[in-house]
Amino acid sequence: MCELYSKQDTLALRERHIGPSCKIFFAADPIKIMRARGQYMFDEKGERYLDCINNVAHVGHCHPEVVKAATKQMELLNTNSRFLHDNIIEFAKRLTATLPQKLSVCYFTNSGSEANDLALCLARQFRGHQDVITLDHAYHGHLSSLIEISPYKFQKGEDAKRESVHVAPAPDTYRGKYREDHEDPSTAYADEVKKIIDEAHSSGRKIAAFIAESMQSCGGQIIPPAGYFQKVAEHVRKAGGVFIADEVQVGFGRVGRHFWSFRMHGEDFVPDIVTMGKPMGNGHPISCVVTTKEIAEAFSSSGMEYFNTYGGNPVSCAVGLAVLDVIEKENLQGNAVRVGNYLIELLNEQKAKHPLIGDIRGVGLFIGIDLVKDRENRTPATAEAQHVIYEMKGKGILLSADGPHRNVLKIKPPMCFTEEDAKFMVDHLDGILTVLEEVMDFKSGIEVSENTDYRTKMPKEARVELPDLSATKAREIRSGKEKWCVLRPACPAQQKTQDVRAEC
Repeated sequence: MCELYSKQDTLALRERHIGPSCKIFFAADPIKIMRARGQYMFDEKGERYLDCINNVAHVGHCHPEVVKAATKQMELLNTNSRFLHDNIIEFAKRLTATLPQKLSVCYFTNSGSEANDLALCLARQFRGHQDVITLDHAYHGHLSSLIEISPYKFQKGEDAKRESVHVAPAPDTYRGKYREDHEDPSTAYADEVKKIIDEAHSSGRKIAAFIAESMQSCGGQIIPPAGYFQKVAEHVRKAGGVFIADEVQVGFGRVGRHFWSFRMHGEDFVPDIVTMGKPMGNGHPISCVVTTKEIAEAFSSSGMEYFNTYGGNPVSCAVGLAVLDVIEKENLQGNAVRVGNYLIELLNEQKAKHPLIGDIRGVGLFIGIDLVKDRENRTPATAEAQHVIYEMKGKGILLSADGPHRNVLKIKPPMCFTEEDAKFMVDHLDGILTVLEEVMDFKSGIEVSENTDYRTKMPKEARVELPDLSATKAREIRSGKEKWCVLRPACPAQQKTQDVRAEC
């Protein structure tokens, strides 16, 4: 695609024509991305960025097999899903084969928000109950029905929490109510849910569902303690509700050892409804709700017909099938285990070195770095996290921060992320933290201001140019039969990446 506007014009036109609530990454100095391959993205100057945050491009940006599947089916047919077509059947069979046997009925939708909205409809229709229990700092989508159950959103707005929505403490053993030194945090957090149920019942209310991400992403990369989900499911089902596992961000093998993140909690734990999206289409808009026959039949018996014009259309299903094929053929689950373990090992070495790092947590290629101003009090290092993000961008590495205090660096890269990528990222993180800690001077208590312009107000004497670790070798990015070699000049003065098309 040819560039239509300069970066400055693009930003100005966006501000004029796109809603002001539509935020972009690196608002102080946004990146204009023109193309991407694998785990790399390229701006209008050809500068390369290592993508450590794009869990949507699950098998790698513009994977040739996924592109080929979409193009081939688009050339043949794409139509309303009321017609019979083999792709939707084949895709449903492949998906349900990855899930526990009782999860056997699929409803195809177009986004994670649509999937979670439908899951709520299924849960409420099942026994006619209305109330929903969600976790603090949770995010489940942008539809009105989902903002209502997303404290991550509604706590920032003017609307008060609805009476039918109940918020349970996030099962965070590092920063939450019950921490790692508690004798049984899973039971303690599950008892908080039971308390909510009892209080709702005493007010004459009935629980329809408990919904949670299998690993909480926006909440700060939270891994629930073992046994928590089983105990919660027991309480919720006893109250006549169902358990909804939101796998929209964390499914499709991201944890490595399991295809679905809820499987980490044991073979004895099976949700009643599972929602999925984002990585499902590698960037193509497709999502799904999978549930039990019993719940599906209760929904159908209401007389309400469920119809989605493009949910499960031939092209979307062809893309989804290609994603499943790539995950298997390239053993991306095995890669998540190997690279994820290596990355956590490297980060733990940095934790021993840098007092700014309070906690490293994660599984597979889902990792959080909790930055703190002091470890004893676990005071969130919010401004410092933002500083690190902008400094890493300057080194060609894309990170973001989340959590209640925006102090947790999130690592959720495409699943083709390599050990070399992990080393490249951590080496630069080490250098940036080293300089930042010198500037902060923990002994004197100097801190980075929340209003710091991270690129321009950093003291000049504190800035250092880290060695460009990619200068000594070319990185291959496959694109069909061709290979793209990206060579980054060794000279620090040469900021512009040179893209060279060659046989590597």
